[in-house]
Amino acid sequence: MTRRAMTKKLSGARMYARLAAVLAWTMALLPVQLVLIRRPGRAKRALPLRYWGGVARILGLELQVIGTPAATDERPVLFVSNHTSWLDIVALGAVLPGCFIAKADVGRWPGISAVARAGRTIFVSRARTGAGRERAELAERLAAGDSLILFPEGTTSDGARVLPFRSSFLALAETDPPPLIQPVTIVYDRMDSLPVCRRNRPRIAWYGDMDIASHYAELGRHDWRATIVLDDPIELDGGRKALTATLERQIAARAAAIRQGRYPGPFTKA
Repeated sequence: MTRRAMTKKLSGARMYARLAAVLAWTMALLPVQLVLIRRPGRAKRALPLRYWGGVARILGLELQVIGTPAATDERPVLFVSNHTSWLDIVALGAVLPGCFIAKADVGRWPGISAVARAGRTIFVSRARTGAGRERAELAERLAAGDSLILFPEGTTSDGARVLPFRSSFLALAETDPPPLIQPVTIVYDRMDSLPVCRRNRPRIAWYGDMDIASHYAELGRHDWRATIVLDDPIELDGGRKALTATLERQIAARAAAIRQGRYPGPFTKA
């Protein structure tokens, strides 16, 4: 057997071992969370952070976090992030004390839907027919003190750019009282301890018609590093469209700086 073949075989074994470990970790914590979400208290919000942190370690995902999540004790926070891969859920779930807003399709994925529901994910169809009801549900969650994690691009990108933000997604910022808004930037900048180049981005970026099984079969063979930048929280000022433009410009600038190797900065506000 050639060295290349041996390396491929070992990486394949690691990919399967990681998947088995994630399933075991999930089976250990999922029943606990299903009990906690039916009870009052903070534990149901704390356990998902521990769960996703464990998944990140199992998958060989190193998290480099710059900044601090906004405090959610006195006022809920709307964390607004760019979106590259399904792995964003693992990375951000391990760092941000909030509930994800996901497409309704995710709620129908076998296995993954159970984990998402246990993490108190909010599913939205993004269709006009149910928009009012879904917006009311999101507002109720904010009013109840839940912080939310939003991807205003509406889909994942190829990792080489940040797609335009949709101002309709930022309607949550106009609730009364409004939440704090914290810009979040995530970029996968290391693969197996080496800088991620353009040809390697499809191994981590999940977009187009890629299916999750084959994507994981490639992603799970490697170790990754995600750099996450948490900027200072901001208030809604000047209307939703102005806020959308500010967030898009700032997050796109951060992402470009990290991809181009200009991290750790200094970062200046766009």
